[in-house]
Amino acid sequence: MSIDLSERVKRLKPSASIAAKKRVGELQAAGRRIVDFTLGEPDLDTPTFIVEAAIAAMRSGQTHYTATQGIAPLRQAIARKFRRDNGIDVDPTQVIVGNGAKQLIYEAFAATLNPGDEVIIPAPYWVSYPDIVSVNGGRPVIVTCPEEDGFLLTPTALEAAITPKTRWLILNSPGNPTGAVYDRDRLAALTDVLDRHPHVALMTDEIYEQLVYDGAEHVTPLKVAPQLADRCLLVNGMSKAYAMTGWRLGYAAGPPGLIGAIAKLLGQNTTCANSIAQAAAAVALDGDQSVVAAMTADYRNRRDRMVALLGAVEGLRCAPPKGAFYLFVNVAGLIGRRTPAGTILETDLDVMEYFLDAAGVAVMDGASYGMSPFLRLSFATSLAAIEDGCGHIADACAALARGDDR
Repeated sequence: MSIDLSERVKRLKPSASIAAKKRVGELQAAGRRIVDFTLGEPDLDTPTFIVEAAIAAMRSGQTHYTATQGIAPLRQAIARKFRRDNGIDVDPTQVIVGNGAKQLIYEAFAATLNPGDEVIIPAPYWVSYPDIVSVNGGRPVIVTCPEEDGFLLTPTALEAAITPKTRWLILNSPGNPTGAVYDRDRLAALTDVLDRHPHVALMTDEIYEQLVYDGAEHVTPLKVAPQLADRCLLVNGMSKAYAMTGWRLGYAAGPPGLIGAIAKLLGQNTTCANSIAQAAAAVALDGDQSVVAAMTADYRNRRDRMVALLGAVEGLRCAPPKGAFYLFVNVAGLIGRRTPAGTILETDLDVMEYFLDAAGVAVMDGASYGMSPFLRLSFATSLAAIEDGCGHIADACAALARGDDR
């Protein structure tokens, strides 16, 4: 006799990026040499002073359960970070710490969504947003933000998407997968729309906030529209800026009622975030931020190199992203072409598979992010890997024939 699974879990799709990473690992284990541009994870090590802080925490006995909401020194450091980096005042009592930003996004929706409630998700989107909404009983409302609009949500499109059932709008800036950054004027225009719809809450995912380039500025919506504080959840974490993905440490700030509800849920599943990671994160946020600036400069150099290499490939089109560490490459110029094996490339998924099979380069298909025909490539990897992988992509593209060639 087997154990029956719930209908909600049956409907849940695995994370596309995690599935891609798993496939890359399997191919590598089988002896294939694969250049991996799939997973959004810094290849850089966690800065030494943060690691030393974790060691010191363990040696001083900080290895026990903490308060569910997080240790006071970390929540105070987070409040100082908001004041220093974002220009907003947040009381530490309105801060909560979780096992990664993803957990806090999940619990926020678990705490607020009832069956049929709608969540507006601009596309392209991070792959997990729609499924996290769905598994918590909500209905994702996908709003396409085309390339010609810079992959950014317009006020007109937002207004058109809002209904009486809308509970949340998610804004991710800088964005995954496009690196798009909302400036002050665009945020002001969007928050003006939200002012007219007081039943809609705003979730702002700012996990890539430190990774901005070419003079772009990350702006927290609450800096532009402080009147939304009672219906805004600001989500962030340590993973991207501090190369701390494996430490699993995220944080969020929001109105007391919502933070209390999230804490109630955390208390029934994980109890608290890792105590050692919390101690290290407090030191990271209050410590020397030049390490973040140095990593950002490194990513910018990698971005520039990848853009130059892929921009020279006939059939590919990409603009330098203003933030994060991804290129969202338009592959419309490859659709309809024929591979050396005789297969016609009909979708970006076909192009992704072709690059993996023919070039040994792993990328993500745009369909997983809600927009085709695009591919997402992470440049959070070495310059050597970027040059190697882009060279193989160029060779694979050169080997394609026009679909009507014989």
